[in-house]
Amino acid sequence: MYAYIARRLLATIPVLLGVSLLVFSMLHLVPGDPVKMMLSEFQTSPEQLALLRSQLNLDDPLPVQFGRFVVNALQGDLGTSIRTKRPVTQEIMNNLPATLQLATVGLLVAIVLGTTLGIVSAIRRNTWIDTGAMLLALIGVSMPSFWLGLMLIFAFSLQIRLFPATGSGTWVHLVLPALTLGLGASAIIARLTRSSMLEVLSQEYILTARAKGLRERTVVVRHALKNAIIPVLTIFGLQFGQLIAGAVVIETIFSRPGIGRLIVDAILSKDFPMVQGIVLLVAVSYVLVNLAVDLLYAFVNPRIHYT
Repeated sequence: MYAYIARRLLATIPVLLGVSLLVFSMLHLVPGDPVKMMLSEFQTSPEQLALLRSQLNLDDPLPVQFGRFVVNALQGDLGTSIRTKRPVTQEIMNNLPATLQLATVGLLVAIVLGTTLGIVSAIRRNTWIDTGAMLLALIGVSMPSFWLGLMLIFAFSLQIRLFPATGSGTWVHLVLPALTLGLGASAIIARLTRSSMLEVLSQEYILTARAKGLRERTVVVRHALKNAIIPVLTIFGLQFGQLIAGAVVIETIFSRPGIGRLIVDAILSKDFPMVQGIVLLVAVSYVLVNLAVDLLYAFVNPRIHYT
């Protein structure tokens, strides 16, 4: 297993380099000068602009700037924010807990609701329950998260006044953002869980278990779900990475702190180090979460071995 983990981690190196290079190139292709944006409120001369650009190392050739970023990142230094003048790592660490909290609760909502709908739909196949659950899943997949967030704010904050519309700090501030983030993911999980359960429920060993007189609940939970959940685990890992990325929209709608709002502000001000640092963090999160999911397969199904 250790050799497998080492190979997977080594394989992520070119992926992370490619992501960093792509983001670096896109940022420099976007029109606008970050130095002029920083000094837009002041009267500055070309000499002052050139001096600040030199201090920020923005006058170096692009390959040199990218090489410096990679070397520093390997040492744990993601640079200094052009906008806030503080270390990028410090800014990310200050905002990351709020985003992880939101993504984790959103994933729990998606797992509980999605797996429940998928299992019930598979057991009640071709009934009105199955049709209704899959209709809800289809609506969830098709519904934009920003529109769902606004509707939840309108219904539960403005009309019923049950939850606050914006802010953070207590669990009630987390309910609407987590629901907005988790409902879309739950629809995808529900559809995959139903498909996987239907495939497993048609296997011969399930018929044998029923022929032995086992209770339907035991057949579903112990025999069917244990094998059907393996492909669904992959979606859990992918969805967690997407929830972290999707927090950009949710944190903006609900005015929550986090790396989502941080990267939006960084993009608008062309804060190159901040954007590169956050994107690198999200890429690493994708890699590590999916590696953890791959290793989880062996615990769910002991027949799976890594070489």
